[in-house]
Amino acid sequence: MAALAAEQLVAEAERSVRVERPVELELDLGNLTALDTNPLAAGAGAWLRSLARDNTQLLVNAVWQLPSERLPEGVVASLPPPSTRMPREKPVPRPRPPTRWEQFAKLKGIRKKKKSGLAWDEGRKEWRRRWGYQRANDETKEWVLEVPDSADPNEDQFAKRVAAKRERVAKNELNRLRNIARAQKSKVPGAGLAPTPQPSKAELGEAIRVARASTASVGKFQEKLPKEQEPRNAGKRRKFEPLIGDFSAERRRQLELLDVISSRKPRLDTTKAANRQLREDDQEQAAKRKKMRPKGGKGGKSHNRNNKGKGQHRKSGMKQLGKRK
Repeated sequence: MAALAAEQLVAEAERSVRVERPVELELDLGNLTALDTNPLAAGAGAWLRSLARDNTQLLVNAVWQLPSERLPEGVVASLPPPSTRMPREKPVPRPRPPTRWEQFAKLKGIRKKKKSGLAWDEGRKEWRRRWGYQRANDETKEWVLEVPDSADPNEDQFAKRVAAKRERVAKNELNRLRNIARAQKSKVPGAGLAPTPQPSKAELGEAIRVARASTASVGKFQEKLPKEQEPRNAGKRRKFEPLIGDFSAERRRQLELLDVISSRKPRLDTTKAANRQLREDDQEQAAKRKKMRPKGGKGGKSHNRNNKGKGQHRKSGMKQLGKRK
């Protein structure tokens, strides 16, 4: 009796796993979906639940036939790539274009090193978060600040720190907008001038300079205003090579420098060499004249002797005049 009951239990379990359909289901194991093309018969809700259960069982049976491996979390099956294109409301997002720093790092071979999320806090002697709330070495929680020697002793260091943080945040936001504009190949916005109700003379001069340089010729053919003065410190700006792009010019300069260093016969500047030789000749002539100069010259002993004799004559003459009186 016990053996018969066990056989019945096994048969019922196999009957629940085995499902037969007139037309096999179209399975897409990559998306874990099944398409049933069999005709539907009108029935009650119980029949629909049974149909959904059988189709799900067929999908699970197909998953168990895939290659699998056992992990600490359980048995995991390797799904094949999906074969059905699933419709979506919006287009697939495009990959984010690299920023200017990412392009520069790629050219120079700079690799990003991942930092740990924890940092040692010297004040509390414990490990804390590196960023965010209750981070390690948080300067904003200090109740006293040291005044630098070069700063004004009456200056509020707390307000200065808050203003510096606001400037950093604004600069980061401006760089972010510039990266977005550069990625979209649009005009990169500049810093510009903030409107003020009563602009000063310096601000008006800066606005005139920006407006003059905004023309197509960068202000080269722009007419001057009456009684307009030349801006101060408006010399030529230094031009630097771009950090990204074509490095052929830089490579050529480096090769030319190596050729000059490695050449056996260095380049000779004849003008500089001639001037140096003339200067050395003049120094030698001056040294010879100094040696040939007589010892009893101006300011020597003979001059002192003559002066001494003249002084004695004057003194003797004054004595004789005194005796006559």
